[in-house]
Amino acid sequence: MLTYSMEDRGSLSLYEYLYRCIRRDILSGALAAGERLPSKRALAEHLRLSVITVEGAYAQLEAEGYVYTKPKQGFFVCPVQQTPEPPRPAAIPAEPPAPVWKVDLRSNQADDSRFPAATWARLTRQVLSEGGFLTPVPNQGLYTLRQAIADDLRAFKGMAVSPEQIVIGAGAEYLYMLLAQLLGPQAIVAVEDPGYPKIRQVYGKCGAVCRPIPLDRHGMAPAALAASGATAAHLSPNHHYPTGTITTIGRRQALLQWAEEREATIIEDDYDSEFRFAGRPIPALQSIDTHGRVVYMNTFSQTISPSMRMGFMVLPSQLLERYRRELGFYACTVPVLEQHVLARFLSGGYYEQHLSRMRKEYRARRDAVLAAFQASPFADRVTFSEQGAGLHFLLQLDTSLDDETLRQKAEGLGVRLAFLSEYAAVPREEHAHTLVVNYGGLEPERLADTTALLAKVFSE
Repeated sequence: MLTYSMEDRGSLSLYEYLYRCIRRDILSGALAAGERLPSKRALAEHLRLSVITVEGAYAQLEAEGYVYTKPKQGFFVCPVQQTPEPPRPAAIPAEPPAPVWKVDLRSNQADDSRFPAATWARLTRQVLSEGGFLTPVPNQGLYTLRQAIADDLRAFKGMAVSPEQIVIGAGAEYLYMLLAQLLGPQAIVAVEDPGYPKIRQVYGKCGAVCRPIPLDRHGMAPAALAASGATAAHLSPNHHYPTGTITTIGRRQALLQWAEEREATIIEDDYDSEFRFAGRPIPALQSIDTHGRVVYMNTFSQTISPSMRMGFMVLPSQLLERYRRELGFYACTVPVLEQHVLARFLSGGYYEQHLSRMRKEYRARRDAVLAAFQASPFADRVTFSEQGAGLHFLLQLDTSLDDETLRQKAEGLGVRLAFLSEYAAVPREEHAHTLVVNYGGLEPERLADTTALLAKVFSE
């Protein structure tokens, strides 16, 4: 008779524990193939269980193929390959907690305290009350959202695009992966150097070859681009991260000419160009593209919230046809509810109102940060480079310490720094001693403490 101590079952139900005990004996060979199991009633009486409990365990064993039944004879063990009881898995170390920094100049984060929570909640309630948000959407995304994005691009970026050209996706990195597949396995992608490292990492993991192209004060260097053999170029002409370079009109025209002559694709990554604090917004490169060579892409991570993993790209007609033909099997990766809410946020004018408030907030914050740095003990040893746009600027430090020494010293004081040299695929001497200061998360009331800590870091 099978005997098991039911007190050892822990949090398992009785039938689950009994099923596991019998399965273990079958796999270990303690119960041989063809051996008859006790009747349900006999085993229930022996173990002081209900017949229903034993019946549930036997039914699960039969469903998984460990036992079989013979009419009017009972349950018998199936022939299975005997396996020893698996060892206990090794203890997996807990994920180390994220460090808490006194000052973090590296994280390129927006101020989430300014998120329009009340408006967003109201629009969410509207969508929920009206229904329809559980209906599947097209693979390119909700049409009303694509229409709202097209209207916004026309009004504020000078781009005449149709909703049919727009593809919604879960953030920039997901769109990079789609573009890598769209460009094909033999793609050679020119990337700005220095530049956002994840662009190189994502394209590289997708099989594309990345060719770093140096920047001059006008943008991506044409001679190096022409010599690279690239079939595509990924760039941020309106406000490059991290240098802040704005590609001039002459250089834009040269890039478009290169793309037309080489039958290449330009990927315009319009990262954080909405935060321009002086003058009119700079028109997108896509708006002067007359040959359908530019893919425009952007996200709402900086303008609304970093946790909103939602972005979009605008495909020219030729690439749109290829996307639908080759990648049309992908489902849209953004939750439908969020798409409905964002569509109303855009079409109702709330997005532009929010951007207007955030421009004022970040302009004031940038001015406060620059003023605090210029009045600090290290003011005579730093030079600023910023274009009145974006949520970061460059700070060049006059120091004999190398970047790694500065980093270690800063981390010892609880300060997290970002260096321009970290963004370069091909480090150059001119990148040394230059910090990328992301000021979006710096709180104005803590600027005195911030400059005091930085003074200790920069001291020699």
